[in-house]
Amino acid sequence: MKTSLVAAACGVMVACAGTATQTATDDLLVGANEDTIATSTSRLTGTVPVGSVLKTTAALNLRTGPSTSYQVRLVIPLGGQVTTINTTSPSGSFYNVRYNGIDGWASGNYLTLVSSPPVTNTKRDAAIERAKSGVGFSYWWGHGRWIPNGLTSTNAGVCTGDCPNCTHSGSSGADCSGYAGKVWQVPSTNTDPTVDSHPYSTINFNVDSSQWTTVSRSSLVKGDALVYNQNGAGHIMIWESGDGWGSSWTYEARGCAYGIVHNLRDVGAQFHGIKRAGY
Repeated sequence: MKTSLVAAACGVMVACAGTATQTATDDLLVGANEDTIATSTSRLTGTVPVGSVLKTTAALNLRTGPSTSYQVRLVIPLGGQVTTINTTSPSGSFYNVRYNGIDGWASGNYLTLVSSPPVTNTKRDAAIERAKSGVGFSYWWGHGRWIPNGLTSTNAGVCTGDCPNCTHSGSSGADCSGYAGKVWQVPSTNTDPTVDSHPYSTINFNVDSSQWTTVSRSSLVKGDALVYNQNGAGHIMIWESGDGWGSSWTYEARGCAYGIVHNLRDVGAQFHGIKRAGY
């Protein structure tokens, strides 16, 4: 439909916004009036998370680029909702948004924030992803190495016997401390799961340091750990969810017969909670 026909039918384009299926015909589409700037109390400024929902405070042009010099794709009606895409920051005053499946740029002068996606703790999420990447590999006493998400029947490694007097074949696997060190990336250089590294044992994790501190088992959060070391024996596991004093979902290098597992298990009273510094 040519602009002249749309104008004739609607009177004024501002009062009769285009639809998502009405795209620009060459450069003839005349958009909403952007000469009047919204008041500072209603217009949107600054960064917003990708995936945020915004609402228009007037009929608003969806343009092909971030300024009024770009072509108008369509006009979003008053009260229309858009979702931010690709970037958290506006370009000038224009936000990259999607309206009914069509992408473009819209002026923050006529937008307000409706909602933002839930904020996630990326450090904890990343730690859990590292923990997941080791599941299925073998228990390897005194070591810490695996191929993230690259588990096969030939590279998992095999542990036999009772550790520490156990035997291992293959070049992948970890014991509980080697596994926790990789998941928590301690020290800060221990970032490559494919490099064999075992800098700490449970005797180290069992006491507070600059890299981890005690936390109540009632206050455990995804990515924290449970540890004990008594009479020369110890264990550490990464806590995911559940009852900190009862049945919990954990990631752990559980032992020679188990390997690295994700399991629901009861946690004994000898364990205490620890939290990674900076998480």
